[in-house]
Amino acid sequence: MARTGVITVSMQELDRLKTIQAVVEGRLKSVAAAQRLNVTDRQIRRLLERYRQHGPAGLVSRRYGRPSNNRLPASREALALTIIRELYSDFGPTLACEKLHEIHGLSFAKETVRKLMIAGGLWTPRAQRPPKVYQPRNRRACLGELIQIDGSDHRWFEDRAPACTALVYVDDATSRIMEMRFVPSESTFSYFEATRAYLERHGKPVAFYSDKAAVFRVNSKAAAGGDGHTQFARALFELNIEGICANSSQAKGRVERTHLTLQDRLVKELRLLGISTMDAANAFMPTFVADYNARFGKPPRNEHNVHRQLRADENLDLIFTWREPRCVSKSLTLQYDKKLYLLTETAETRKLASQYIDVYQYPDGRIEPRANGAALPYTIYDRLSEVDQGAIVDNKRLGHVLQLAQYVQEKRDNRRSQSLPSTVADEAPRKRGRPPGKKSQRSLGQDDMLEALLRLQKRSWPLDEAAQQDLSVLRSSSRG
Repeated sequence: MARTGVITVSMQELDRLKTIQAVVEGRLKSVAAAQRLNVTDRQIRRLLERYRQHGPAGLVSRRYGRPSNNRLPASREALALTIIRELYSDFGPTLACEKLHEIHGLSFAKETVRKLMIAGGLWTPRAQRPPKVYQPRNRRACLGELIQIDGSDHRWFEDRAPACTALVYVDDATSRIMEMRFVPSESTFSYFEATRAYLERHGKPVAFYSDKAAVFRVNSKAAAGGDGHTQFARALFELNIEGICANSSQAKGRVERTHLTLQDRLVKELRLLGISTMDAANAFMPTFVADYNARFGKPPRNEHNVHRQLRADENLDLIFTWREPRCVSKSLTLQYDKKLYLLTETAETRKLASQYIDVYQYPDGRIEPRANGAALPYTIYDRLSEVDQGAIVDNKRLGHVLQLAQYVQEKRDNRRSQSLPSTVADEAPRKRGRPPGKKSQRSLGQDDMLEALLRLQKRSWPLDEAAQQDLSVLRSSSRG
């Protein structure tokens, strides 16, 4: 006899009910119903029997309204909550879970501890917390005391050119734009270039205030190399400029509000002047910045300018470089960016064997190994050298050999190291990940050589007896 009354069903159970009703009314076969519900035909027969005996209520899960068999004992939950309330009331769920296991021998999942603390009023979920209030702070007193820096990625030229990034340096005391430059993206070398222009124009400020981007701070807790400082932070340290990273975007609100104004006013100014390139925009920036500061700049509370002049021993060419330590081998060589650098043998370089030296990379792409404050002479052996097409045409006897080498090199990933930054000399930003169909130098093997020989044979190159023998050997090894 079917029960009457109100029952609660889930969407899955409602779909099951409609399917079973279609089978009972003859609109659907039981085999099709089993496929639709992803159950066996035997289970469909059970559901049909329950539907005939109890109606729609028979298809509701019999576990509905009953406690789970895997629930924790109430006494164990009460014990854990009592311990947390007495000893760990101000702990977070993860730390409280660890202490329960390490000290009290109570093993819980951290989400279980979180639910217990929420039910006991000891923890408030993030979604239920009131929004954080960011109260304004007083401006710094002097010009140059704190400079907020940030990049804004925007379509500055609208549809006339691709999107780019504007690096903006705003003084906290006066809200003046101290430096602004358009660059392809926020990178270490782009900040090097903008910061150098700032220093040459205004001098050294007391501190730069930025976000926690990877240019300014090492965010990886498991960083394998380095000394815990980024290249930009190292440059600031050498210049005796403090680098401060904000914990929120609201903390550096002056530069953030400047972005909003620029994205409105500057975009329209560039449109009126017909400027659509970064070079033309950078040439226009001094005029725009002067007008902006006259309109929106504030007078400082103290007229003293705390910018410091650059010292004679502060070489900006050397400071604003990317530096990587490399070990000099016993044969006086070192590797950098998939190139082998052969140091010229002198009395000084012989002393550097088995020691680490710094390799300086300049914004224009120049590489310079340096030790003891001096540059070291060297020659380069490029591991990614390529066969020139002109050499293939000019060489009558080795033309097919050089063509074979070129075919193999077409499958090689000829990009430089992707862990190094992009420079002005790079045509495009360096991105991690190997292109499809490309292999590293060490991954090229017999299959690639066989493919190159077959391509060479299709071009009707007359393979000599040695090449024919190599082709047969490669074919037999690939089959094996």
